Amino acid sequence: VLSFIIFICYIASLASSFMMAPLLEFLLALFLFFAYTFKLKEKFKGLYWPLSDFLRCVTAAIIYFAISIAAVSRYSDGASKAGGVFGFIATIVYAIDFYITFNELVTFLKQGSSESPEEHKSE
Repeated sequence: VLSFIIFICYIASLASSFMMAPLLEFLLALFLFFAYTFKLKEKFKGLYWPLSDFLRCVTAAIIYFAISIAAVSRYSDGASKAGGVFGFIATIVYAIDFYITFNELVTFLKQGSSESPEEHKSE
């Protein structure tokens, strides 16, 4: 939802060149949401889903931070400033998600098994 709000802010602003990053992140988050909802992770066992979520969070945090700085510093209209502020909020949200997912990955790698971290939590 936050990515979609940022996308709308950048469309309405002078910083419309930044609209592609929030749109792609929104679509990727939507895809992962439906992948988890429809249990695609059971069907595609070769892909470690928390790792893909981890990589998405890392890249999203870096990209949102960079375009937020550019939008706030270069453009003076309100929509660009709002998109930049929401971008900084998204950076914090993705950094928190990055931290949580990183801890799950470390737990998984320390256990050294092929089971996912969610399965180890239930044991």
